[in-house]
Amino acid sequence: MELTLKNLQKSFGKKEVLKGISFSTEGGKAFGLLGRNGAGKTTSIRIIMGVFSADGGEVLIDGKPIDYNKIQIGYLPEERGLYPKKKIIDQLVYFANLKGMNYKSAVKSVDYWLRRLNMTEYRDKRLDTLSKGNQQKIQLITAIAHNPQIIILDEPFSGLDPVNAMILKDVVKEQIKKGKIVLFSSHQMNYIEEFCDKIAILNNGKIALQGELYDIKRNYVRDKLIVRSENADKIVEELGECCSLTETGEIKIQLNSENEKQNMMKTLTEKYDIDEIKVFEPSLNDIFVEYTKN
Repeated sequence: MELTLKNLQKSFGKKEVLKGISFSTEGGKAFGLLGRNGAGKTTSIRIIMGVFSADGGEVLIDGKPIDYNKIQIGYLPEERGLYPKKKIIDQLVYFANLKGMNYKSAVKSVDYWLRRLNMTEYRDKRLDTLSKGNQQKIQLITAIAHNPQIIILDEPFSGLDPVNAMILKDVVKEQIKKGKIVLFSSHQMNYIEEFCDKIAILNNGKIALQGELYDIKRNYVRDKLIVRSENADKIVEELGECCSLTETGEIKIQLNSENEKQNMMKTLTEKYDIDEIKVFEPSLNDIFVEYTKN
């Protein structure tokens, strides 16, 4: 199954929020939809879900307009949308019913996910008695209990401690292996790098960059070196403004062009005791900052 956004356009009053957004992603892979606040991520997600209609463009499944009677979508919002005073089991079953599950199937699915997420002891408790991290896990169940084909996760790891983050990671990986379309929206770039094969970076309602994450990194201009050496201070002093020290004490050297890599490596290794020297590969965070500065 393939989800395609084709030239989506959306305005609110005079403000043009989406200016022709197009991308596609397929089942069995995770896609990262990135951008600063106000870039158009949430509007894109709401159009995918059918909450908003687009002013122009289409949302397609396998090349045809999405049929919401046949395609189920699970959504984990950044802001929690559950009822704090209600029993957890009651509202989880209620939301599963809204997604088309009968009562018996809903209870069975919800109980499975409560066990899977180590939350069975909270089954009959009110939501507001749970920690922030456990509330996030309950919210996740509302997104997946009805076995949707498309899962949209907006800041899914927010508020989770490392143990619960690992549990959630395992669940997400399971859903991907089952062939689901998983769409991530997050500012935690380490999770995007871990899960996503493809990304799109939105900036001011347009796609500033998209493609396979591996290719994006590999095609990045390779005109910087990272050097680790006991002689870091001497190297920085000799090379001057083209050098900077990283937070971990490594030297980042900005070259005039990619063609200087080999000569610079040779010069440094002959002159100094070098522990490590390599071409700098940008993190997704570096790329994100570059493409969303304006």
